[in-house]
Amino acid sequence: MPAPITSHKVRDVTVRMRRAGSGPTLLFLHGANGLPPWLPVFDLLAKHFEVLVPEHPGFGASDNPPWIRNVSDLAMYYLDFIEGLTSYPVHLVGQSLGGWAAAEVAVRNCTRLKSLTLLAPAGIRVKGVPSGDNFIWDAEESVRNLYHDQSIPDRMLAVPLTDEQAEIALTNRYATTKFGWEPRWYNPTLERWLHRITVPTLLVRGASSELVQEEHARDFLKLVPHATYVDVSGARHMVAGDKNDQFADAIKGFLFNL
Repeated sequence: MPAPITSHKVRDVTVRMRRAGSGPTLLFLHGANGLPPWLPVFDLLAKHFEVLVPEHPGFGASDNPPWIRNVSDLAMYYLDFIEGLTSYPVHLVGQSLGGWAAAEVAVRNCTRLKSLTLLAPAGIRVKGVPSGDNFIWDAEESVRNLYHDQSIPDRMLAVPLTDEQAEIALTNRYATTKFGWEPRWYNPTLERWLHRITVPTLLVRGASSELVQEEHARDFLKLVPHATYVDVSGARHMVAGDKNDQFADAIKGFLFNL
């Protein structure tokens, strides 16, 4: 059963959040599509961890404070978020845009992190290696290009959006543009600071992802100390949707052996 959506306040910012399970805290930072559905992998992790899945400020129905202008600001917000929790250090997991934000959190302060998992993270650029550009994809491409298993977008596209869902999707589009438009999906200064990540790090990528090429993943792997890499075959950008079992096995094997 999906975890209910509740609210969570940090300083003057209230965001929507899903929360389930008990145990050490696992904080999951979502990608550009906004607050994700409650995936089977979350149920599995909630058997062992307190799983927190907040909706980023600016997305969906969460507050959109004017002082969060870029991913660096978002990272500082999540440092406040983590410091406000009663249980830490936390396992920090980030998907795509959330992976970029998680890396920005970790280069600033790892003292309240137990581990870092970067799931197809944005944030760096490799010269001469172009990535897919989701800003030029139409609505159908924006769904289909994320999944290897096309039955998933088939099901998603077959159900028309309600007015409320359409409004949230538009809000998410504006937020995504704020964070990822210029420069496109990377921070020119991030690479020089990745050496500051001092916690065990897992990097997971769908083998056929168009948004994060293998060279980008390898660059992260080279620059982040204590990092291991899992390339998931039969998956594109949304590894946790395409290959829930493989992703669950990868993250379980990583977290349970720390």
